[in-house]
Amino acid sequence: MEEKILQWFPGHMKKAERLIQENLKLVDIVIELLDARIPLSSQNPMLREIIQDKPRLIVLNKADLAANVDAALKKFREENFCAVAVDSVKGSGIKNLVALAKSLAESKTHKLTKHGAKPRAARAMIVGIPNVGKSSLINRLAGMNHTKIENRPGVTRAKQWIKIADGLDLLDTPGILYPKFDDADVALKLSWIYAISDEIHDLEPTVCKLLETLAEKFPAGLIERYKIEFSTDGHELLNKIALKRGCIKKGGVLDTDKALKLILTDFRAGKLGKVLLD
Repeated sequence: MEEKILQWFPGHMKKAERLIQENLKLVDIVIELLDARIPLSSQNPMLREIIQDKPRLIVLNKADLAANVDAALKKFREENFCAVAVDSVKGSGIKNLVALAKSLAESKTHKLTKHGAKPRAARAMIVGIPNVGKSSLINRLAGMNHTKIENRPGVTRAKQWIKIADGLDLLDTPGILYPKFDDADVALKLSWIYAISDEIHDLEPTVCKLLETLAEKFPAGLIERYKIEFSTDGHELLNKIALKRGCIKKGGVLDTDKALKLILTDFRAGKLGKVLLD
């Protein structure tokens, strides 16, 4: 039986796609924000088609939650992209991001002044899939809460210009996924970081696959967090965690729904250790 691939492309994302296309001419560079835990899977191939030759800065956000960040940066740089890792919550890497963004925009801003235009700040558009931390990054750059932060995909719905004090203007855009996933593995990873809403799919197989992946690649954080015996079977790990954390209904039945949500919350907060899942 062919595996069913998760799909999620709400109507407002189509509007966001048009918004990016319409406003691309207003900016000098594009900042593409990715999740450092899944730097390849969190790329949007549709964005690559839209951006085309516009200078692009790759930003690996949530670097504090990721393992082997340097290896991911190296891969992008080998493909001739400027790339930087940041933690938008704590602020690490932000100064480097701003410097790189301004440097990438220099050819455009210098060309304008050379032809008699008044000097202006570099203009950048920030793009990315839902829940990679765009609002947190913009708030960090701006130094105040200009945008609404909410850990829920699809909160930013309209474009916003935000002026940055040190010569960088940002155009925020809503997060967009692409209309169709061809790779079930990519769709799973996007669901793990909540780029795909939990409400549209069955959590149990999703979480069991996450547990099996962590057990295979990064078991230490999993075992340390839940103090359970090692296993490579996702359902067995789920049951062990449910029992260990007291997720039990009346009559002694395991409350797996509660355990599923607990595990996802822990993973997304980085409580299961640093990971690199691409």
